[in-house]
Amino acid sequence: MSGLGSVVIATAREHRDSLAIKGQSGSLTYDELDRMANRFAGALLELGTSSGARVGIWMEKSAGTVAAMQGVLRAGGVYVPVDPLSPPRRAAEVLRDCGVRVVVTQRARAAALVAEGLEIVALTTDEAFEGALTFADVERLSDAPVSTPARADSDLAYILYTSGSTGKPKGVCISHRNALAFIEWAMTTVGARAGDRFASHAPFHFDLSVFDLYVSFACGGTTCIIPEGAAYAPQRLVEFIRKEQVTIWYSVPTALILMLEHGELLDLEPLPMRAVIFAGEPFPIEPLRRIRERWPELRLFNFYGPTETNVCTAYEVGTIDPERIHPVPIGTVSSGDCVWAVKEDGTDAGVGEEGELLVSGPTVMVGYWGEAPHKGPYRTGDIVRLLPDGNYEYIGRRDHMVKVRGYRIEMGDIEAALLAHPGLRAAAVVVSGEGIKARIVAIAVASGASQPTLLQLKRHCADRLPRYMIIDDVRYVESLPRTANGKIDRLALTRSAAPFPRSTT
Repeated sequence: MSGLGSVVIATAREHRDSLAIKGQSGSLTYDELDRMANRFAGALLELGTSSGARVGIWMEKSAGTVAAMQGVLRAGGVYVPVDPLSPPRRAAEVLRDCGVRVVVTQRARAAALVAEGLEIVALTTDEAFEGALTFADVERLSDAPVSTPARADSDLAYILYTSGSTGKPKGVCISHRNALAFIEWAMTTVGARAGDRFASHAPFHFDLSVFDLYVSFACGGTTCIIPEGAAYAPQRLVEFIRKEQVTIWYSVPTALILMLEHGELLDLEPLPMRAVIFAGEPFPIEPLRRIRERWPELRLFNFYGPTETNVCTAYEVGTIDPERIHPVPIGTVSSGDCVWAVKEDGTDAGVGEEGELLVSGPTVMVGYWGEAPHKGPYRTGDIVRLLPDGNYEYIGRRDHMVKVRGYRIEMGDIEAALLAHPGLRAAAVVVSGEGIKARIVAIAVASGASQPTLLQLKRHCADRLPRYMIIDDVRYVESLPRTANGKIDRLALTRSAAPFPRSTT
């Protein structure tokens, strides 16, 4: 046994009675997780899972789901986690794309996939489905270690589907080597150790979950599962931290901001967490400053990297300059990778210059499922600036850079300026119209009952931005649209951008 499938096995030898997974529907010690994973592996082999076969997992987050993922790895397969909130058509589209034959799921979900025309063999965790094995059958199987073919580090471990620019899901293929390079680096960087309690905030089809599960398993910690329904319920999250005595937290900034503003996060005393990590999108500087000032000893990390590279740069947040209005840097290279920025003319960006970030090294994906293997450095599509101290500062997406009235504009700069206004809690910027009719529109959430007027925001931005970057309109909403992973849904914002009535105040 090698790769990710061996992580729990190695830890179980030393921490057999320690709690590995804690969830609402049950918990597992390392010994129990080890044995259950073996039973799942045996069941999958009975169903014909062969080395390299893709196995779909369409279930809610639970200890059993983790055991199933481990079982796939031990059977020599590649697990494909599907968003449990996906409609059947979307789930079937993902599973059909990568040729899944066996799916671990519930009976009703299996029936829905068959109704979508997907030909599958189901391993159901509740009732039997057309002769498929059930969880009860798995329980009766031997929990002895299964015999699987030796695998190379370059073999696939899992496939994570992420929407491309067209909205069609693309399967990011991650090898054992890709995952382990990140896990080993992250465990050392964060200082994870036996007894740590990790909050599993991210869904299992999101790359942040790799940290929650495997860094915890590698060090002998406990993964405390947050149900999908509570992932953005701020008061429940703060109570979860208190009740479970979470020591290491990892999430998108949105979850932390919600806890800060609506969950009384800053009132936690004493604070059980010793490390908080955020990733996925820039963290607005004002709420981050409040956390930094409230807990100066808390270790804060900004992890950066698209799904295709996992984490390739990182920055540990120290003292935040009171004059700073932009998010903290994304940091320096991590996970054994190599990163550099390339300018539009193809030359490397020097200190103070902007360019697209490129990544090469052990965390770069094998490729997209169904396409040729990825070769050479991965172009992130993110524009960065190299700072004098060697850190990279995130500027924005190449596809978020637009030209308005002949000027190149980065939305992130305008958003950072807007968020420095005390009357705004959240803001995103889109462009409405084209050519000479193009207008910069702010979609904002007020921080209180009173909404800053357009004129007030224009004056505020005029102190921080050149004239051509000052907004033309503002539209207030209750909350910004979010993707299932908690990031701002910019596609939804763009679709809703026109027509915008012109503000007059």
